Amino acid sequence: MTYQIVRTHTVHEGWCKIVVATIRTPDGETIRREIEDHGTVIALLPYDPERRVAMLVRQFRPPPFFAAGQAEMVEAVAGFVEEDEPAADSARREAEEEVGLAIGAMEAAGAVWTSPGLSTERTHLFLAPYRAGDRVGKGGGVATEHEAITLEETPLAELAARADAGTIDDLKLLALVQTLRLRRPELF
Repeated sequence: MTYQIVRTHTVHEGWCKIVVATIRTPDGETIRREIEDHGTVIALLPYDPERRVAMLVRQFRPPPFFAAGQAEMVEAVAGFVEEDEPAADSARREAEEEVGLAIGAMEAAGAVWTSPGLSTERTHLFLAPYRAGDRVGKGGGVATEHEAITLEETPLAELAARADAGTIDDLKLLALVQTLRLRRPELF
């Protein structure tokens, strides 16, 4: 016998959906689990290999503010994968919306479950080189989404030092910085 979903019940639906799932385990026991369901997202680290900087976003995040009083986070570019949109296209769209960059070539860095004990979120990770000429807008996010994004170009050497010191608190950014360090160590 394998795991089997017996039933689900949606207890909240909004920006995300909270579902209570009743699951039968291989030994026949029945368990209940809460699931935060909002689906697939992307995270992108745009970096300029000539100037050796990365373009990051700073913005207010309610969960860290609620949990720890941390009002803002410095993060990788990120966002939802729209229905029927390939993850790479979502990454390009988010780069233009959030940081005003037209991204060409990208390198996939994986697709990971960000919090598998609670969430259905699966994040497609990308590395994307850019140059100053790829700037096509001011960025800052979509006004109707109240993102209020501030852009930060940060030296790659500083990001490596922060990773080594354990001070990068965005998991997406940490994974992307470390992946770039492994794939392109000469940039650091």
